[in-house]
Amino acid sequence: MRLKLSNPIWLVLLWTGLISVSLINRPLFPIDETRYLAVAWEMWSRNDFLVPYINGQPYSHKPPFLFWLMQLSWGVFGVNEWTPRLIAPAFALATVFLSAPFARLLWPKRPAIGDSVPFILLGFWLWIIFSTLTLFDMLLSFFVLLGLYSLVKASLTHSGFKYWLLLGLAVGGGILTKGPVILIHCLPVALLAPWWTRDTEANAINWRSWYLGVLLGLLTGVLIALSWAIPAGFSGGEAYQKAIFLGQTTGRLVNSFAHAKPWWWYLVFSPLFLLPWLLWRPFWAGLTTLKLNEKGMRLCIAWFLPVFIAFSFVSGKQLHYLLPEIPALALLIARSADGASLTKGQQFHHLLTGMALLVGLIAVGLSRVSETLSWPETAESLLFNWGSLLLISGVVLRFIAVQSLKHSALLICLTSILLLSVTSSAYFSLEHQRYDLEQPSKTVANLLAEGKPIVHYKKYHGEYNFYGRLPHGLPVVPDALKWSRQHPEGYIIIAYKPKKHVHREGIVFKHAFKNKTKAIISADFLLKDPELQALLNQ
Repeated sequence: MRLKLSNPIWLVLLWTGLISVSLINRPLFPIDETRYLAVAWEMWSRNDFLVPYINGQPYSHKPPFLFWLMQLSWGVFGVNEWTPRLIAPAFALATVFLSAPFARLLWPKRPAIGDSVPFILLGFWLWIIFSTLTLFDMLLSFFVLLGLYSLVKASLTHSGFKYWLLLGLAVGGGILTKGPVILIHCLPVALLAPWWTRDTEANAINWRSWYLGVLLGLLTGVLIALSWAIPAGFSGGEAYQKAIFLGQTTGRLVNSFAHAKPWWWYLVFSPLFLLPWLLWRPFWAGLTTLKLNEKGMRLCIAWFLPVFIAFSFVSGKQLHYLLPEIPALALLIARSADGASLTKGQQFHHLLTGMALLVGLIAVGLSRVSETLSWPETAESLLFNWGSLLLISGVVLRFIAVQSLKHSALLICLTSILLLSVTSSAYFSLEHQRYDLEQPSKTVANLLAEGKPIVHYKKYHGEYNFYGRLPHGLPVVPDALKWSRQHPEGYIIIAYKPKKHVHREGIVFKHAFKNKTKAIISADFLLKDPELQALLNQ
């Protein structure tokens, strides 16, 4: 069986299938996705496109670019959930497309690298997972790759002014997406240019002009960001000014207020960054052909290694913080595989298809014992259907013959997307209610429409704001009993441990919330019921 479609068609088909499954089967993830749509919604309802807001307060944790794109989508299609959820995936796809011409700049005499690298990038398990999430890192990944593309183009031409402006556009877009952190991703490559251009273009580059060009690009990017930050700072107030110009960046770099982890954390999870390509024989077979005297090799090292070291010593750590470096890994893997000897017809993807078959068998087997395990009634059919799909797909993929490096990468990518999509779909089919906040949000909105005062006890991240279309969010109170005495006719939302099975008259609505349970409680009943009051201390 041969696969004859062109690269762009295959990439779009794979991306469309991946994102469609996510949109159909997965609700907005609390608390990040629900919070970001809440910010965009509050900006929209306030008709304020300068300062992001959440719960009536300026939101300084992220710049506004993603929120602007969400509002732009609403301006075209009306307020909805699905268009904001397409923005980050669209940037992920744009990054995948840009990886091919970038590879051809680095290895012009190895066209197979440019042909295969988009499928390698799209096939990374972390890339697949985070491509479906509404986060800032996919947008940042695109701007980082665009910035590095402009640097390579500038190194190849004597009249690189337009590429320095392109660098400025990338830096500006990155700052407006996630702040000055884009400089950590791009500056090492710019500063180490004499090393990665060595023995190639180095003799033709005027390094004084080079660094002046880098400075021009950085200043252009900063000016783009300041064109928003200065008026936003005046509009948002003094506290917001300090947060956007200083507090957020220094807080994350020096002493993280969120996601603090030890320096070795990324090292422990480094194998996860390479999956599934750790299981790909051409990658291992070509390792001996890698040469440090290649421009592309040196650039990828100058790109990945300094950022990995820097982020290892930054206090706050999350897997998706290193997403902008996954294209560097994809390029290195593609270069290694290009040095391997491939034989047409071999099954280089058999480990992945075997994994798909194994997961399919487990799912079908679990469907036969789901009643014994006290799973929901729908579990049997869901597990059987998803497991059967994996089994059939695994068998079909197993008999597709490899024709080239690109075909081998495509099959691994296709199998990975299928495996993760089916697994996540089965999971969310069973656990959908743990994450779906649409119905509780509408319950909150209905109470507010009836004129009932309603507040949230302690931490609240705006999780009900978008689905409930709450224009100003919900007030947060630190003392539930005090507020209840002042507003006995009102309602208060609390979170407690799920092992507490509380069925009280005063609870008007309760729902699963990640690993907890949330309840909307009548303030009057809260004052009268010691068991409800006991939930406040959990």
